[in-house]
Amino acid sequence: MERNIFNDEHKMFRESVRRFIQKEITPYHEGWEEAGIVPRELWLKAGEMGFLAMDVPEEYGGLGLKDFRYNVVLTEELTKAGASGVGFGLHNDITVPYFLAYGTEEQKQRFLPKFVTGEWITAIAMSEPDAGSDLAGIRTTAVRQNDHYRLNGQKTFITNGILSDVVIVVAKTDPDAGHSGVSLLVVERGMEGFAHGRNLDKIGLKAQDTAELFFDNVKVPVENLLGGEGQGFYQLMMQLPQERLSIAVIAVAACEAVLEMTVQYCQERTAFGRPIGKFQHNRFLLAEMKTETEIARVFVDRCITELNAGNLSPAEAAMAKWWTTELQKKVVDQCLQLHGGYGYMMEYPIAKAYLDSRVQTIYGGTTEIMKEIIGRSLGF
Repeated sequence: MERNIFNDEHKMFRESVRRFIQKEITPYHEGWEEAGIVPRELWLKAGEMGFLAMDVPEEYGGLGLKDFRYNVVLTEELTKAGASGVGFGLHNDITVPYFLAYGTEEQKQRFLPKFVTGEWITAIAMSEPDAGSDLAGIRTTAVRQNDHYRLNGQKTFITNGILSDVVIVVAKTDPDAGHSGVSLLVVERGMEGFAHGRNLDKIGLKAQDTAELFFDNVKVPVENLLGGEGQGFYQLMMQLPQERLSIAVIAVAACEAVLEMTVQYCQERTAFGRPIGKFQHNRFLLAEMKTETEIARVFVDRCITELNAGNLSPAEAAMAKWWTTELQKKVVDQCLQLHGGYGYMMEYPIAKAYLDSRVQTIYGGTTEIMKEIIGRSLGF
């Protein structure tokens, strides 16, 4: 089914992204997986190409492309190339929008230009050792003392956690106020008491630096409060639909990529004197996956259009996130099965895709939380 959500400018952008990936990422990604991190130089090169924070207005050094379809193009091409270690999506789709939506003029002038160039890499710190999807259960606190806050606590599973220069930290400025006591503070590399912990050893996304962060009596200026005090939970709820749609974009692109490689494998691999794709069971399985992937593509493309128009609801984003990521898990697993023993070998891309896919139903809100959001939207 032909996609009709992109225009000629998007197609030109896609070609530019593909060339960049072929030159600057694909030849080196395996080494980055062994190292557990991508080099900062990659971010600077991406900044030079205009691939970072594309929606930042021109007065702050950006391209002013307030169009999520450019983010989609970048995410799809990285996913199809298996470049799962590159944290551009977290930077572009999740953290930078907080500064655009809630930042003061001083904050925008101070931070945004270096987000665009890749000089400063961003992260957002929500999850804690004892609080993941339950943001009301966080224990990190920020106590106001005249012109600053004293920040104390610990965060974990933080994407871009090692490389990050600027971190949006979710903290309680009023521990007794529940959701109304949550605020967002901007913590910068080098602040006394702020420490990046170990690079966590994950089963997948090996080149993506995911870390623990520690805050020991960190002095955060009041000027680094992002939005109003006590508004953090509301701000998070407003921004999470785009994050969840971004994950859905990855999921559908991954389904398409693994299905394409598996169809080719089933055409070339023979058993009992004929290609394995000619066996009815395998052919039916491929037909089912192709159908479900097409359905997912149509729905996600519609969600992209709705997001651009400002109409995507939290429940719709939750639908896209849970259904496509669960589909991704199923498709990757079935495609690995069709590869037989070779699917279990790491030199085959399907094996890496299998490991990388598992976290998709967890981060950004688990499948169970997504269903809870949808259920509540029905009045329950």
